[in-house]
Amino acid sequence: MLNGGLFNGFSYEATVCFTMRRLSLFGAIMIIVFIASSAWAQKGVRLSIATGGTGDIYYPMAGGMATILSKYIPYLEATAEVTAGSVDNCHLVGRGKADLALIIADVGWDAFHGKGKFKEKIPLRTVTALFPNSMHIVTLEGTGIEKVSDLKGKRVSTGFPGSGTEVKGLRVLEAYGLDPDKDMKRDRLGPSESASALKDKKIDAYFWCGGLPTASLTDLGASSGIKIKLIGHADAIPKMREKYGPLYVKGIVPAKTYPGQDEDVPIAVVWNLLVCIEKTKGDLIYDIVKTLFDHKPELVKVRKEARYLGLEPQAAGGSPIPYHPGAIRYFTEKGLKIK
Repeated sequence: MLNGGLFNGFSYEATVCFTMRRLSLFGAIMIIVFIASSAWAQKGVRLSIATGGTGDIYYPMAGGMATILSKYIPYLEATAEVTAGSVDNCHLVGRGKADLALIIADVGWDAFHGKGKFKEKIPLRTVTALFPNSMHIVTLEGTGIEKVSDLKGKRVSTGFPGSGTEVKGLRVLEAYGLDPDKDMKRDRLGPSESASALKDKKIDAYFWCGGLPTASLTDLGASSGIKIKLIGHADAIPKMREKYGPLYVKGIVPAKTYPGQDEDVPIAVVWNLLVCIEKTKGDLIYDIVKTLFDHKPELVKVRKEARYLGLEPQAAGGSPIPYHPGAIRYFTEKGLKIK
């Protein structure tokens, strides 16, 4: 009820101004919501990247990739997914359960040819070679393990089931004439679980295949009362190449890579790859490769291993798996001849 030009104690003019301000604020909020909704709607492509366990180097690497791709490709929203590792990742991509995957090249080679743990060929294509994968055979001072043959009779973790570590670890043992199920007590743990088990003396040694350095091994080496030892195995490479193809090369874990590691350790190395399925759209893969290379410094801040991302590994045959046409388009623009 109006009373002497007042409405509930306020002048009519004040009430109108207050109402208009509320409407203006509401309008501004609706505009912001509309803009945000429109921006979200533009992210019409959802892309998942299969990685590995949370203690695996693949997971933070792919997380950094997902952030960069989502940030710089307007139509794309990418996420990193925890998985069991390379073997699992090949199956996930092959079945359309993941769009991209980080894998180790030897596992991808088997998947591409339908051998080993793969009953059928998976039409994988390389997006880019990423960084070299270094095989670690980890033990502690005092276990009596000085060389690979000393693993006989010991309790050893050969890697998580379905992981690239397991595949490569078994090939190393095979090259030395060791049967993982007959010559040792075998556990199948991931890198973080293996490090914890070794620290607690539940196992005597473990295999781990990943980048340098790996966080869980760094943490183990920094533990009080612990002195880690890495076992060299580069002399296994000729037999591995003879049976499985030109996938493995000699590398080293440089001294001081890990706390308590005082000497260079000669090891077997194979490259890590980012892969997709053959039918993935070319423009999408082109945009992905270009974005990762254009914003490499940001990825290096996430994982130092990203420093290996470059043109040289592609030209030098870092991947035995054919490249996707979208990737070939990008590398051709950079002057490379890639098949």
